[in-house]
Amino acid sequence: MKFISWNVNGIRACVNKGFKKFFEEIDADIFCIQETKCQPEQIELEFEGYHSYWNSAERKGYSGTAIFTKREPISVKYGIGIEEHDKEGRVITLEFKDFYMVNIYTPNAKRELERLDYRQIWEDEIRKYLQNLNETKPVIMCGDLNVAHEEIDLKNPKSNRGNAGFTDEERGKMTELLNAGFVDSFRYIYPDKTDSYSWWSYMGKAREKNVGWRIDYFIVSADIKEKIQDAVIYPQIMGSDHCPVGLILK
Repeated sequence: MKFISWNVNGIRACVNKGFKKFFEEIDADIFCIQETKCQPEQIELEFEGYHSYWNSAERKGYSGTAIFTKREPISVKYGIGIEEHDKEGRVITLEFKDFYMVNIYTPNAKRELERLDYRQIWEDEIRKYLQNLNETKPVIMCGDLNVAHEEIDLKNPKSNRGNAGFTDEERGKMTELLNAGFVDSFRYIYPDKTDSYSWWSYMGKAREKNVGWRIDYFIVSADIKEKIQDAVIYPQIMGSDHCPVGLILK
C-alpha cells in the first residue's frame, strides 16, 4: 500500500499550484493533508475512486485536515474526544480491517513558545489516544508533527536549539511517543540519511539552499515495522512550504 501525507498550507492555494497533478500521478491508496485552511463547502475537490473525509477548524481559514482513501473505512472519527483539543480540526482517524489510519496536524509552539505548555498537554493526550488504538490493531499515523526530533533532522540544529519545533520539551515528547511502541518510518529505513527535509522557510531562499527541517512523518506501530518497504520524501514537489512525504508498506 502507498500512503502520502502533505501539509498543503491552504488547499485552495495548493490546488492552483499543481496539487491535482501530483495527487493523480502518485496514485496513493490513502492521501492525507494538513492545514487545509478551509471548510469542505469552500472547495470542490473530489477524485474518482476516492472517499473523502474533512475535519475543519471552527475558526475559518485556519488549521484543518482531510483524508482521501480508495478503501472505504469501517468507521471515521474526528478529533480525539476531548473538546479542548478538537476545536481546530487537527485529527482524523479512519478504521480499516487491519489498521487505524490517523492523520494529525500538531499545534505549533509558536515563535515566543506561547503554546508550548498547551503543546505538552496535547502531546500527552495524543500519545494516550494512539496507545489505546494500538491495543486493538496497528496504527499508521502521519502528519505535520511540528518537531525535528534529532539534530540530523534539521540543517542548523545548534542555532535553532530552543526554538519552536526544536525545543528539548518537544523533542522529548517525540521520544516518549516512539518509546511507547511506535517507529519513525523514515529513520527506520534511513537511520543516518542527512539533508532530508520536508519543510523550508520562505525566507532567505531556504528551499533553494535546502536549509530545511524534517517535521512531517509517518509513524507506525512497532508491530508492523517489518512491513515498511520504503519511506519517501518528495522535495521536488512544490505548492507549499512543505513537501509531501510517503510510506510504502508491503
